[in-house]
Amino acid sequence: MKKRFIYLLLLPGVLFLTIFMFAPIVFTIGTTFFTEQGFSLQGYIQFFQDRYFMGILLTTLRVSLVTTIICIILGFPVAYYISKVGMRTKVILLLLTIFPLLTSPVVRSFSWMIIIGKNGVVNKTLLAIGLIDQPLDILYTPTAIIIGLVHLFMPLIIITLVGVMENIEVDLLQAAESLGASRVAVFAKVVIPLCIPGLVIGSILVFVGSFTAYTTPALLGGKQRVVSTFLYQNAITLNQWELASIVATIMIVVTILIITGMNIIAKKINPEG
Repeated sequence: MKKRFIYLLLLPGVLFLTIFMFAPIVFTIGTTFFTEQGFSLQGYIQFFQDRYFMGILLTTLRVSLVTTIICIILGFPVAYYISKVGMRTKVILLLLTIFPLLTSPVVRSFSWMIIIGKNGVVNKTLLAIGLIDQPLDILYTPTAIIIGLVHLFMPLIIITLVGVMENIEVDLLQAAESLGASRVAVFAKVVIPLCIPGLVIGSILVFVGSFTAYTTPALLGGKQRVVSTFLYQNAITLNQWELASIVATIMIVVTILIITGMNIIAKKINPEG
C-alpha cells in the first residue's frame, strides 16, 4: 500500500513532463519522417547532402568541442585549488565562480562585444603597444562564440569537479607519495582517475550547453551560423517548420550520442566507476 502511494506521488510530475515535454518532442520528430506521400527520409537526405547545412553542423560541433576542452584545461586547476582551501575562502570563490550564471546572457554577450570588437579594449591595447598594425577580426567569428561560451559554462565544470575533488582522501595521496610516486605521478595516476565522474558530468553539461546555446552565438557570432541560430532562422524568420523540425531532431540525436559516447569512454577509463 505504501509503495502504491509513493508511485501516486510521481503521477503529477510524470503527466506534466509527458504532456508538455515528451509529447511535443515525439510529435516534432514524427513529422520529419512522414509527409503527405507517407514515410520518407528525403528531408534528412537533403540536409546531409547540402554543404551549407553540413558546414553549420560541423562548425557547431567544433565550437562545442573546443569550448569543452578549454573549460576542462582552465577549470581543472581552479577546481583543484578551490577544493583545497578553507571553508570560508571556498564559499567566496564558489560565489565568484557561479556569478556568470547569475548574469543575463545578453549582458555578458554585450560586454564581450565591447571587449573584443574592432574598437574594443583588446584591439586598442594591442594597437597601443604596437603588437598589431590593424584591428583583429575577433567579433562575429567562431572564436568570439567560443570565448562567450567558455565564460558562460566554465562554472559548471568547476562546480562538478570541486564536488568530486572534495571527496578524495588526503591519506590516499600521502600513501601514493610514501610509495615513491612524485607529485606529478600522484596527480596523473590518482587525482585525475578519481575525477573522471566529475569530468564526464561537467563535459556533458558544457558540450550540450554549447551545442544548444542560442543567445551567445546569436550576439557574438553575427552572421556566423550555428545549429541553434539556424533553427531559429528557419522556424521564426523563414517559416520553414519542416526544416526546423529536422534540425531540432538532429540536435536531439547528437546530444544523445554525445552523452552515450562520453559514458562509454568514462567506463573504459575507469571501469570501477
